[in-house]
Amino acid sequence: MSDDSNEVRTIAEAVVALAKAGDFDAIGETYWADDVISFESGDGPMAVAEGIEAVRGKSAWWNSAHTVHSASAEGPWVNGDQFSVRYLMDVTVNATGDRIQMDEIALYTIEDGEIIEERFFY
Repeated sequence: MSDDSNEVRTIAEAVVALAKAGDFDAIGETYWADDVISFESGDGPMAVAEGIEAVRGKSAWWNSAHTVHSASAEGPWVNGDQFSVRYLMDVTVNATGDRIQMDEIALYTIEDGEIIEERFFY
């Protein structure tokens, strides 16, 4: 295994550990590159966020719009400069009061020890 593969695996395992601890904000603050791009499924207002400030804003919006009752993470699965994580969440959408079960896959791309892209599939 190359040094790059080891670096990606190390970051992937750290991301999963932070998620399992419920510290999702630390994932971004530790690993997002300044020019990170985040893609959500669909075409809503948060579908694409470009740059660390925009991605922080998307994260802050998500945190204020939802109440998380529980969350878990599975993985990681590593392939080259990418890895995926499965997230399961029980959340309430604050605006409607609807309680939903989220099941999503996140695909992260690593460059120079940082997350340069994240994509969420659900």
